[in-house]
Amino acid sequence: MLLLVGLGNPGSDYAGNRHNVGFMAVDTIHRQRSFAPYRFKFEGEAADGSLNGEKVLLLKPFTYMNESGRSVTQAARFYKMEPADIVVFHDELDLEPGKFRVKKGGGLAGHNGLKSIAAHLGQDFRRVRIGIGHPGHKDQVTGHVLKDFSKVEQDWVVRLMDAMADATPLLADGDDSGFATKVSLILNPAQK
Repeated sequence: MLLLVGLGNPGSDYAGNRHNVGFMAVDTIHRQRSFAPYRFKFEGEAADGSLNGEKVLLLKPFTYMNESGRSVTQAARFYKMEPADIVVFHDELDLEPGKFRVKKGGGLAGHNGLKSIAAHLGQDFRRVRIGIGHPGHKDQVTGHVLKDFSKVEQDWVVRLMDAMADATPLLADGDDSGFATKVSLILNPAQK
């Protein structure tokens, strides 16, 4: 079984924020991959489905970003999952807007949602890091992540979310590099 977690903050006030790009990714997968309707479970919204014959749970923690680990841990314990069975989609300041990286484990780069999950489960979960860019100074970070994507940014956001949803079955197969390659090829078809 695979747990796909999107990090963000609940409520309409936060829906378009850069910090909610993890929610956006999971919502796009939900829409494109015919998952069951969301229901409130594990202190968040959860939806069941399958990818390539693998049972998958989508989860959007409603504990707010800084307490995401509570929700993720409840789901992981209920289904007796290991950290390697968890893929977390999240915003990344240290990547240019529209860029992404897939990795397992590693540092937390000051991301409070990742810190919370790591405090509960360790750092060996898988991550899909979605670049939102850095505002330039650490004092501007909070305002940057809690600001909505601009109209100009919406194009790459939608394209990247769609490409990730299309490639998500490769995550269920454990093929993180295949996922990254497929997303890149969808976004840049001239590379084929």
